[in-house]
Amino acid sequence: MTLVAAHGRPGAGKSTLTGMIADAITELGRPVGIIKLGAPLYELQDEVYRAAGATVPQPGQQDGALLNALGMHLRRINPAALTDRFARTVAERVHDRPDLVILCDDMRPADAAALRALGAVFVQVWAPDDVRLVRKAGRGDLAQGSDDHPTEGDITDFDHRVENTASLEALRERARYLVQEVLG
Repeated sequence: MTLVAAHGRPGAGKSTLTGMIADAITELGRPVGIIKLGAPLYELQDEVYRAAGATVPQPGQQDGALLNALGMHLRRINPAALTDRFARTVAERVHDRPDLVILCDDMRPADAAALRALGAVFVQVWAPDDVRLVRKAGRGDLAQGSDDHPTEGDITDFDHRVENTASLEALRERARYLVQEVLG
């Protein structure tokens, strides 16, 4: 099993790059799966909207402010709540497919040690703030999360860095290069 975890500031392009990495791995004929470390947070987000009598967000739609708060409090109650579930999900997925390449596009600094213990290769996705903030504003989030929230931030211990400052084709090329570097 190979595990690649992307991290970076909101709007840097983690999910976009991860999707391109998945495509490049598929082109090589390797099996790939994307597992969201924050999956429980998205489930809780939907429950909060139901409890509030509001329309449940569409898949991929985020209430960043709510997710920031949920992540902070879930980790306060049990620091390993997200990472333990992630590790179980990874183990289940690779049980029958040990050659599976697992991608995670939503790692946060609080989760780094646990993912490193799983053998994750860390990819920092970076974009300048002016570009990143425009992308973040254009995502259609229900509410934006705070860039300076304790659950956000940079991880300085990374294996690869991708600067997402050019075109989507340049990012796609960088994803292919990264796959060659990681998978050999």
